[in-house]
Amino acid sequence: MPKMKTKSSAKKRFKVTASGRVMAAQAGKRHGMIKRSKKFIRDARGTTTLCKADEGIVKTYMPYDR
Repeated sequence: MPKMKTKSSAKKRFKVTASGRVMAAQAGKRHGMIKRSKKFIRDARGTTTLCKADEGIVKTYMPYDR
C-alpha cells in the first residue's frame, strides 16, 4: 500500500494539538481593519480552534497528523 499524501496547503495553515483539535489563524484580519471594532480586533488575536465539522475536513487533508 503506498503512502497517503498530505495536502501542502493544509500543513502550512493548520496544526493539530495534543488532544486532536485543529488550530488555525483567525479569519477576517487581512485588510479593512480600520472599519472593525476594537473588540473584534482584540478577540481575533492569535489562533483559534476549528469547529468539529471543519476539523473533520482538515483531518482528511493531513492523514498522518495525530
